[in-house]
Amino acid sequence: MKRELISGHSPYEPVFGFSRAVRVGDRVVVAGTAPVPADGSAPPPGGYEQAMVCLDLIGEALTKAGAELRDVVRTRMYITGAEHWPEVARAHGAVFGEIRPAATAVIVAGLLDPAWVVEIEAEAVICGITNA
Repeated sequence: MKRELISGHSPYEPVFGFSRAVRVGDRVVVAGTAPVPADGSAPPPGGYEQAMVCLDLIGEALTKAGAELRDVVRTRMYITGAEHWPEVARAHGAVFGEIRPAATAVIVAGLLDPAWVVEIEAEAVICGITNA
């Protein structure tokens, strides 16, 4: 099977040696995606806004890989404090409320940049959606 590497704009990709996403067959795995705006500006201050930046970047990576947000079957959210979860959950629900992937939210001690309150991973399988 062909392995396709999808690059993003993260300045950390060459440092850590990772891809924003990797597609193998009908599966796309998107790396932990932090709220690093494409223009290099500082992340927005709130959990909702940061999560939306992460989800937008995930959507871009999926598109480059030939997938869509509706193909996402799993997400993982790493949140730096319990006080941020309602806003992160609101953003996740705004994007995935109808798609309803399996999801995990974990409170962590910190992320690479102390300004980040959330980082999100996603996995997709390119196929139609069936609600069970």
